[in-house]
Amino acid sequence: MKLTIVGCSGSFPGPASPASCYLLTAHDGVRPWRVLIDLGSGALGAVQKYMDLEDIDAIFLSHLHPDHCMDLCGLHVAVKWGPDGWDSGRIPVWGPAATADRLATAYGLELDPGMHDEFDFKLWQEREPIEVGPFKVIPYTVNHPVPEAYALRVEATEYDGTGLDRTSVLAYSGDTDSCQGLEDAARNADFFLCEAAFEEGRDDHIKDVHLTGKRAGEAATRANVKRLLLTHIPVWTDANTVVAEARETYSGEVAAAVAGVHYII
Repeated sequence: MKLTIVGCSGSFPGPASPASCYLLTAHDGVRPWRVLIDLGSGALGAVQKYMDLEDIDAIFLSHLHPDHCMDLCGLHVAVKWGPDGWDSGRIPVWGPAATADRLATAYGLELDPGMHDEFDFKLWQEREPIEVGPFKVIPYTVNHPVPEAYALRVEATEYDGTGLDRTSVLAYSGDTDSCQGLEDAARNADFFLCEAAFEEGRDDHIKDVHLTGKRAGEAATRANVKRLLLTHIPVWTDANTVVAEARETYSGEVAAAVAGVHYII
């Protein structure tokens, strides 16, 4: 499975990155499948550096804050109004129950039909897996102040043409403070893409919103993950600071996400 960091800036786009968006690519033995985790503000333009929009096989939304979903409005325009038409059908979008109505409202559309002609909206069910091509995705409820917020566990089973297959596991925190759901989603993952928006000492008075590097490291240690990549770092948070915090509580490989970087998991 290949991970491309499309956007990793926390809460809003920064000068070097869009907001949250991650491209996963895996091969089922027949063709490559491409899915997006989140499509936050500013991300749609950057996605086109790496793929044609018509090649999006599915979109998985962790929650409905704009920095994780709002560029679906722009994608709606591409699907509906492109002068050459759109031959790929409706794009499957998994998300919270309010996803379709929230996006229609954001774009000033009537709720019916809203964006249903462009997107096939599907609802997360707590800890119930869904399958798209070689991907199996499981949502876990996490600790963030919205009606539904999820961490996602993504398992990709790929075939090499010889009859052998390999499954790799990526866990994505979404936005969350420390909680059991986060650790369950990340259990024994090969790669843990985990937010670290807050700094120890500076943000201690804010509870149940975001992780610090230290708390991300603690979750990675308890979940026994193999590799930790910190993300969703806003412009006012020092990436070096949160990485140093994480190294105090996690002994494995840790780094901060950078837009445009690729990882093989």
